[in-house]
Amino acid sequence: MIHENDLVAILIDLTGAKLVRGDIGTIAMVHGNQQAFEVEFVNAAGKTIAVETLYRDQVRKIDQEMAVLHVSELQLAV
Repeated sequence: MIHENDLVAILIDLTGAKLVRGDIGTIAMVHGNQQAFEVEFVNAAGKTIAVETLYRDQVRKIDQEMAVLHVSELQLAV
């Protein structure tokens, strides 16, 4: 089960938001019976860079005890 405030990794690229598979977000809201989620993505400074609605098959809950995080440079539009 995925709950609000859980960390999830995305399983797809979200080119419009400049996010790639494996990027990590926080569940902000659960829709329906775990069918969809509002996921907030923040940069290392804690600033929100995107909030996306994603379906259950587009995210995977992160086991925080087993996960190793890595840095992905955000490509900003100029």
